Amino acid sequence: MRLVTVLLPLLLPVLATSKSVSFGKQETLIVDGSLKVPGANPLKFCQDPSDNILAIQNVNLAPNPPTPGNTLSIEAVGLFSQDIEKGAYINLSVKYGLITLIRQTADLCEQLKNVDQDCPVKKGETKITKDVELPKQIPPGTYSVLADVYTVDDDRITCLEATVVF
Repeated sequence: MRLVTVLLPLLLPVLATSKSVSFGKQETLIVDGSLKVPGANPLKFCQDPSDNILAIQNVNLAPNPPTPGNTLSIEAVGLFSQDIEKGAYINLSVKYGLITLIRQTADLCEQLKNVDQDCPVKKGETKITKDVELPKQIPPGTYSVLADVYTVDDDRITCLEATVVF
């Protein structure tokens, strides 16, 4: 579970931020057919995010990639196309190589407290800035994180993947 506290900050700012809305429909920046999240980060969308409630403008990590024993600074900006109420949830999977370490459903509102946010998250632009101290004792290897996020009514907020090598 401690590993989640290290890897989840890579995804939570994105879950709590987004891009731009145009006439109620989000515009999505997909460069060269890539699903990479804009900015200096290891994040990718799981699929075309154009119908997601959260449209991500950018997410910047410093350092990128994150390194054990250092402070990870996260800045994320985006826009929600609707309010996010209590009951929203994250389907979270964390793997170390091919080994699944965590597969769980977590309360989004509880997790947002880790980035100093609360529910309900109001429609509109959100910016998050957070510093996270990464422990020196992160075992070396490849970690893969998948966060598929839904409203209480099962509408997709976003779906993100990240691979980080320590």
